[in-house]
Amino acid sequence: MAVVGQQILVTFDPGFRERLAELFAWRRDVRRFRSDPVEEAVFQRCLALAMLSPSVGNSQPWRFVRVADPARRGAVTASFERCNDAAAETYDHERREAYTRLKLAGLREAPIHLAIFCDESTKNGFGLGRVTMPEMLRYSVVTAVHTFWLAARAHGLGVGWVSIIEPDCVASHLDVPASWRLVAYLCVGYPVEEHDDPELVRHGWQERDETASVLLER
Repeated sequence: MAVVGQQILVTFDPGFRERLAELFAWRRDVRRFRSDPVEEAVFQRCLALAMLSPSVGNSQPWRFVRVADPARRGAVTASFERCNDAAAETYDHERREAYTRLKLAGLREAPIHLAIFCDESTKNGFGLGRVTMPEMLRYSVVTAVHTFWLAARAHGLGVGWVSIIEPDCVASHLDVPASWRLVAYLCVGYPVEEHDDPELVRHGWQERDETASVLLER
C-alpha cells in the first residue's frame, strides 16, 4: 500500500494473486464435517469480513442468524429430510438411485448452522439501484454469503450451502421478522476431508459444463 497525494494505492503482488486463485479453487461445498467446535474468534473474523461485501445502494440487507438451539436445528434438519425424500421421487429409477447415494447436507455433524436472510423492508440505500431490479437486495446477500465462504475457507473451515429445505418453515422456526426472506442456510465447521474438485463431479452426478466458461461477444 502506498499513499500518493490524497490517494491510497493498493497493489497485490503475483504471489498474492497465485494464493487467491488457490483459495478460489479450494472453495468447495462441504457436507462432511468434524464435530470439533469452531473457535469463536475465527467465526467472528469471518463474519466481519462478510460485512465488507458490496450491496446495492449500500443497503447491507443481509441478516445473519446463528442457529444454536437443538430444537430449532432439529426442525431445519427435519425440513431437509422431507424435501430430500420428495426430491428423490422426481427422478427416474437410475437417477434416483444416484441421488440417494449422495450426501447433500452436513446438518447433523456441523458445529455451526448459519441462516442468512435478506431484510426486504430495509430503508438503507433509499431504494438506489433496485427500482427496476428489486431482486438486487437478495443478490447483495449472496455476495455476503460468498465472501463469508471464502473467508471461512481461508481460515481452514468448510461451508455447505443447504438449499433442500423449506424457506418459510425455516423462517417460522427461527422466529425472524416477516419481511426477512431466507437466502442461504449454511453448515460451517472443519471438513473431514479436502478436495479440489466439486463433490458432484467426484461422485458422478454432473461434470463441468464447458459452455458455462464461454464468453459471448455481441
